[in-house]
Amino acid sequence: MDVDDLASALQDSVSLLARRLRQAATPGELTLPERSALSRLDRGGPSTSAELARAEQITPQAMATTLGGLEQRGLVERRNDPHDGRRIIMSASESGREVLRRKRAAHARQLAAALGSGFSEEELAALAFAVPLIERLAEGI
Repeated sequence: MDVDDLASALQDSVSLLARRLRQAATPGELTLPERSALSRLDRGGPSTSAELARAEQITPQAMATTLGGLEQRGLVERRNDPHDGRRIIMSASESGREVLRRKRAAHARQLAAALGSGFSEEELAALAFAVPLIERLAEGI
């Protein structure tokens, strides 16, 4: 098996799946940068705006704008760094975590509907077998 061909096929299929899930957005939902920043705060814990900007590979100004919009809607909270009063630490609020839970649940429902209507038992078993492998692959990148 050619690893380069497999890598290309995986990238194409995973990208298509992610795109299709994102395309199901409804008006008033988070933008992609907002969802990305909020998800990073949810998964990684509190962080400064500068740290988030570096992690997301965007400018500090763009991250400040993104966080400002999230803060106005009550989805993130700011507090002073207890070790350095000049720094501001951002964290996902309970409302922000709830928005992410709803979005993830909606994605899971979409996937379940597609899996339930278009795949055989053997195909479902193959996909179930692939899940931990895909997770391990993602962790190795």
